[in-house]
Amino acid sequence: MTIFRASVAVFALTLAGAAHAAQPIAGRWLTEDGAAIVQVGPCGTSTCGRIAAVVKARPGAPTTDVNNPDAKLRSRPMVGLPILSGFTQSGDEWRGRIYDPRNGKSYKSIVTRGENDTLRVKGCIAFICQTQVWKAAR
Repeated sequence: MTIFRASVAVFALTLAGAAHAAQPIAGRWLTEDGAAIVQVGPCGTSTCGRIAAVVKARPGAPTTDVNNPDAKLRSRPMVGLPILSGFTQSGDEWRGRIYDPRNGKSYKSIVTRGENDTLRVKGCIAFICQTQVWKAAR
């Protein structure tokens, strides 16, 4: 009877741990402003995201990463540009860095899977954060 109780306890702990694990964020996501589709998936031991397509370019918007602080990277095309990097699971969230090619800056980021096939993408400077909701791209 002790083996049975031990098995039940281990099973219950496994279920409890799974309930707090982050939901997968891999997939294709349309940014909140509808400007781009970001492909999110594994990159080595972490998760990252690249611009898969520019859907709605602003008039006169650059087609390369012209605002990057590293001059050597300014000729990188927007399509294929890494914007999410180093994401790992942390409880029910994913934590990493997000790059904004519009200003060439990177921010701490927290990503969670939302309701109705959405992704909540938060970028933070210190304790000030801004959140966008990305929708699954079909």
